[in-house]
Amino acid sequence: MAQEIERKFLVKGDFKPEVFKQTRITQGYLSSVPERTVRVRVKGEKGFITIKGIGNESGASRFEWEKEIPVEEVRELLKICEPGVIDKTRYLVKNGPYTFEVDEFYGDNDGLTVAEIELPDENAAFEKPEWLGEEVTGDVRYYNSMLMKNPYKNWK
Repeated sequence: MAQEIERKFLVKGDFKPEVFKQTRITQGYLSSVPERTVRVRVKGEKGFITIKGIGNESGASRFEWEKEIPVEEVRELLKICEPGVIDKTRYLVKNGPYTFEVDEFYGDNDGLTVAEIELPDENAAFEKPEWLGEEVTGDVRYYNSMLMKNPYKNWK
């Protein structure tokens, strides 16, 4: 079983000149309980189902399992998901040996942009680009499963 180690940050500047790829993502949750979130997503032209476990104490590491499934099946599963849909564009930005995934949200989460970096361990060093803002790793408000329940538009 795979362990995912990532850190999450708010974005405070213009990262787009550094983007090498972008993909539109629509996703919903069959289960959003923290102990086991079950998500379905259309990412570009592909479909996926993902199961994530609860995070460790710092929030940087948790179990993740993902499998590609037909887009038609995702579209059917989206019909029975919990209320709320996450709609975003994911931009990829190279950073030394790592890649930042920068998510720009739309709809009820419009105005929110976050960056995640996957690391080999929690203490791995990486260069912080100028556009990277406050770290929000472990802040459950920024989990997509929580943004579905309490969208960014309600925070203000």
